[in-house]
Amino acid sequence: MGYGLLAAAIAAEVAGTTAMKYSEGFSRLWPSLGAVAGYLVAFALLAQTLKVIQVGTAYAIWAGVGTAAVAAIGMFFLGESTGLAKLAGIAFVIIGVVLLNLGGAH
Repeated sequence: MGYGLLAAAIAAEVAGTTAMKYSEGFSRLWPSLGAVAGYLVAFALLAQTLKVIQVGTAYAIWAGVGTAAVAAIGMFFLGESTGLAKLAGIAFVIIGVVLLNLGGAH
């Protein structure tokens, strides 16, 4: 159940960050409300996740997967640059999350 909550927290954070991009500096109402709602839901779900998953592991996964997902959304849907260094960085984030899980997530 903990990883399901964590996945939902990540999805809410990614949605909030994507909405923030469309809010144009919080000058557009609906995307701004979406950003705020996304982060409120993300933090509430992360707080519930921390009841069953160690804080270091949960936060590393939340931040790492969220960062990789937002970078991928930027590249594939928002027209941001795609380069070898950016792709390698995303790969390293994912590798780091996997290593954290192997090193003591249980």
